[in-house]
Amino acid sequence: MHAPGVEPPLPTENDDNPAQRLREAAGALQHADPAHPASRTTQRLSITDFLSDGSLVKLCDQLSRLSGVRVDLLDVRGRIIKVGTTERTWIVEDEPAQTPDGSASVPLVVSSTRIGSLRVGPGTSGESREILERAVTLLAGTAGELCEHELDLRHRVKEASALFKLSTMLTRSMSVDRVLQVALELALDVLELDCGSVVLVPEETEEVSELSGPTEENLSLIASKGLSRDWLDDPRPLSQDRIFDRMSIGGELVVSEDLASDSRVLEPQRLIVEGLGAAIHAGLAFQGRPIGVMRLYARLPRTFDESDRRVLRAIAAQAAVAVQQARLLKMQEEDQRLQRQLALASDVQRRMLPRFVPSMTKEWSHLDVAAKYEPSFELGGDFYDFINLSSHLGIVVGDVVGKGIAAALLMSAVRASLRAHAQGVYDLDEVISRVNIALCRDTLDNEFATLWYGVLDPVKLRLTYCSAGHEPPIVVRVPEHRAPGPADIDELSVGGMVVGIDRSQRYQRAVYDMHAGDVLVAYTDGVVDTVNFGREKFGKKRLRACLLEILKQEPKASANRIAEHIRWCLRQFAGLAQRPDDETIVVVRPWAKA
Repeated sequence: MHAPGVEPPLPTENDDNPAQRLREAAGALQHADPAHPASRTTQRLSITDFLSDGSLVKLCDQLSRLSGVRVDLLDVRGRIIKVGTTERTWIVEDEPAQTPDGSASVPLVVSSTRIGSLRVGPGTSGESREILERAVTLLAGTAGELCEHELDLRHRVKEASALFKLSTMLTRSMSVDRVLQVALELALDVLELDCGSVVLVPEETEEVSELSGPTEENLSLIASKGLSRDWLDDPRPLSQDRIFDRMSIGGELVVSEDLASDSRVLEPQRLIVEGLGAAIHAGLAFQGRPIGVMRLYARLPRTFDESDRRVLRAIAAQAAVAVQQARLLKMQEEDQRLQRQLALASDVQRRMLPRFVPSMTKEWSHLDVAAKYEPSFELGGDFYDFINLSSHLGIVVGDVVGKGIAAALLMSAVRASLRAHAQGVYDLDEVISRVNIALCRDTLDNEFATLWYGVLDPVKLRLTYCSAGHEPPIVVRVPEHRAPGPADIDELSVGGMVVGIDRSQRYQRAVYDMHAGDVLVAYTDGVVDTVNFGREKFGKKRLRACLLEILKQEPKASANRIAEHIRWCLRQFAGLAQRPDDETIVVVRPWAKA
């Protein structure tokens, strides 16, 4: 972005003063085209930028008539501004006016910048002349103050408009790239700067000290305007030891009003090629966490007043909030997508559980069976199953380590393996052994499962079982003429260690003869590990007491009634405390076959 017909001097191999070369290049730009929009120093304000109805022009005309001495309003180029026709309240002469001998000029100044002048032509002398010149001086001061207020109001309106536009992004689903591109363009427009860029630090960055190293390769360019591709692709930082970025992200506003003479700048020759004269950098941060840096540049050296700094801080803060909002919206969309996938997976997992209990079939109608399953998350690691083994009933309760997706996938693998081996292998201990070998082969060391597998002969009521590190099921024998007590409770614990750790593990099986009316309760550790607000566990003692309580009150209670009573006891104990684990309860109660 150089002035037409002007090439800034490029550095040579013998160039030992790049800063001077940069100032020369900036001077060439400034003098080649006074109207070139390089910075606010070249966009010279004029009194004509503030005239509306021409009141100041008419006032000068009235002073001329009253005093008999011509009082002219001149623009910044020295051209006379006159009262216009009915269509136009004021007009500007085409060429600068000659200054007659004996004239006196009073400058019109706004923000230390001359925007025009009031000129008192030759004429009267003495006290009348002094009074007129004082009046014109007061008029110039008043006009300058009004223009100063007008200019400040314009800047504030521009700032408010920019901040409003940024704030609207908080209510819209916009990408981070789009948010920062808009923020950059707004900042350049409000500060009347020429070019800039926005870079982001890695999202995992916690501290400013993490921004170290000789290059900016760990930064991501997100938005830019007016800068060359060579500049943007260059990994070298603008400042030595990346001090500009570290100061910006640390919360400071970094200002360099003349890059050519700034000792912090690294390799000033690059600035000559790119044509940069001044810079102001602001960090983007949210709740103390660094997000990135907004880098703004002017083609020529320029000053940055307090209003410039104020508005850039506001834009940077608003942009950081908008970026965080955009990131949160993106995370929310991703979370919603994941929730939909989890809901589908949860549905698939629930369909893996038995749809019918054995007591619904004619063959096992004398077996009263109930099952309750409550995962602590959408996906769980518990499972239960009923397997039809000709005239026998296989009963399975298992618990995979962990929760969530990984546990659900492992649970599916264990269930499939168990079902596959149970159909072709007679001995229960061999079935569990084969499941163990398969799991050891396909899983990591920290992935394992507990299993309890029993096969019930519905005629003889003989239960053959094998446990693989699982919570031992409880069998409560219910006498006909009295309520059951602690002595009527047995545990089925014979077996071996959990599956999935030691492929050489050997398992044992055992036989337990049940009687009509007995109650078998198989469960996972989520039941006994349920805690209350005092961090006490429900435990086996309370589970046994719960079973004895319901069987004392209702000796003929159904399997479903017993399972529901256990759940009621758990809820009464835990209250609203969060469940630490999945809960699975299987109750089997055989009756005499009719």
